[in-house]
Amino acid sequence: MRRNKFSVFFVFLAGVVVSALAGVIGGTVGSLAATDYEDLSLFTSVLTHVRRHYVEPVEEKALLKGAVNGMLQQLDPHSSYLDNDAYQEMQVDTKGEFHGLGIEITKRRDGYIEVVSPIEGTPAAKVGIRPRDQIVGICPTEVPEDWTEDCHSTKGMTLFDAVNLMRGKKGTEITIDVYRDGFDKPQPFTIVRDVVKVVSVSGRMLEPGYGYVRIRAFQERTIQDLEKALEKLHQEAGGPLDGLVIDMRDNPGGLLDQAVKVADVWLDDGLVVYTQGRVESQRQEFRAHREGTESSYPITILVNEGTASASEIVAGALQDQNRALVIGVKTFGKGSVQTVFPLEGGRALRLTTALYYTPAGRSIQEVGISPDIVVKAQAADGEADTAGPQRIREKDLEGHFTQEDANPRAGSSEGEPEAAGPADSDVQLARALEVLKGWTYFERLRKDQGATSLQARAPDTAP
Repeated sequence: MRRNKFSVFFVFLAGVVVSALAGVIGGTVGSLAATDYEDLSLFTSVLTHVRRHYVEPVEEKALLKGAVNGMLQQLDPHSSYLDNDAYQEMQVDTKGEFHGLGIEITKRRDGYIEVVSPIEGTPAAKVGIRPRDQIVGICPTEVPEDWTEDCHSTKGMTLFDAVNLMRGKKGTEITIDVYRDGFDKPQPFTIVRDVVKVVSVSGRMLEPGYGYVRIRAFQERTIQDLEKALEKLHQEAGGPLDGLVIDMRDNPGGLLDQAVKVADVWLDDGLVVYTQGRVESQRQEFRAHREGTESSYPITILVNEGTASASEIVAGALQDQNRALVIGVKTFGKGSVQTVFPLEGGRALRLTTALYYTPAGRSIQEVGISPDIVVKAQAADGEADTAGPQRIREKDLEGHFTQEDANPRAGSSEGEPEAAGPADSDVQLARALEVLKGWTYFERLRKDQGATSLQARAPDTAP
């Protein structure tokens, strides 16, 4: 595991900040196995000098919070201290209901914010926000005190800060500056916030017998939403499906237990995923159960660079269990598990506690899930989408665990085979349906051939 000359210092820094000054940040702490008083003295000495001699007065609370954040930043990009606002934001995300605009966003490699998709029926969708729009500026209802202008560029802005600025009370207005292909310059969109209820799963029939479910995130009610969507598809199909497309493109993940339950819908036995951490309690196996399993129709799974974490667990489980073919491009590559430890005062610690592995023992950390059939997304001009490589993956995050960290015996990541697929408004979905129909055809052909063979071998019992 990666270590540097500051590692020991930050370990002891944690002891000082959390144990000696727990009342300031609301933390709790256990005892240190061995205390290096020289390092503790170093921290208190630095704190004293800053407090007494810094050019401007500083709040001790802010210094200590900064020290905690600095300590956690030495670990990995997914471990963090959650203050009251951040902790509440995380809880809102898992519940799937909030006041805001109704857009899914991601971070571009050039630093700007990009719209993944507007949620159907929400304020953003009603004013014409589209997938792939770049939000280059935000003009919030309440301008932060440290801003010198009413609007602020999103270049370099964190996703958390962007979300906080765009969410707000129902009925309030916000203006965002949007740039898209065809615009000479960014255009302002003024949007009135409303209550946004995110249904994590939606479904529809693509063709008679062939269903489609879109899983947007893994929230508290994802398994219930999935069961309702599948029930509706079966009713429309008039019985068992001939095939199903599971769309998890741009699904950022979410709750581990929901990912396990979702994969269990299509698996009747065996491992779904297992986790391994330094602490014994983090070494767990999650298995599928026969009860409630869907019938064995063909399945294709759509993935892309934004398919991460819990969605990679589902894709990896169904791929390893030979239950589905994965179609698209290589996924994000987040193979770690975070545990949230509530602290006093409505705050929390989000800490990476384990790495997860697919049923075949693969760690997808940094390398992602490689699709069985590579199909790149298509740009508006009909050419292969060249914007995809700008999307940030796990391997682009500073301080991430490497594949060697997760699996010391692993070599370099495998390359992607040549992409293929027909031209269509959604070339990946069209290819997924095409694969399903071919799969169904050959399954029926195999059964017909088996029946014919049995008839040919049957004895002649005629009088």
